Amino acid sequence: MANPDINPYVFALLCDSDFKRRDDTGTWSHRDGRPFSKEEQALAGRATLAEFEELSAQLTRYRKYVQAIHDAPEVMNRFLAPFMKQLTEKNLGNAVGLMSKDERAEFNRLFALADERVRPFIANTF
Repeated sequence: MANPDINPYVFALLCDSDFKRRDDTGTWSHRDGRPFSKEEQALAGRATLAEFEELSAQLTRYRKYVQAIHDAPEVMNRFLAPFMKQLTEKNLGNAVGLMSKDERAEFNRLFALADERVRPFIANTF
């Protein structure tokens, strides 16, 4: 259920903000560098504590997501090491053959992370 204390338009604008006041316009900017319009700046100025707290929570989850993708290849290597040690013919197919159902699920999760390109931060995605 959506939080009634969060205006979706204000929140989406906050998620696309870099929060640096521009000297040339006296407004914040979008993440792509475009200055806020006066209307956007007024809307952002009405942001509530609940909206900033939710933004902080989503940014924290996004940073964890980015870190997980960044770390995935090394985590995959550490995950596979015990399986590879058991094999005389060391290849991925043989390693997967040694895995339990839960281990294969973890392998698939790590494999997907290692292959994923980092998605941009967007409101209500993380």
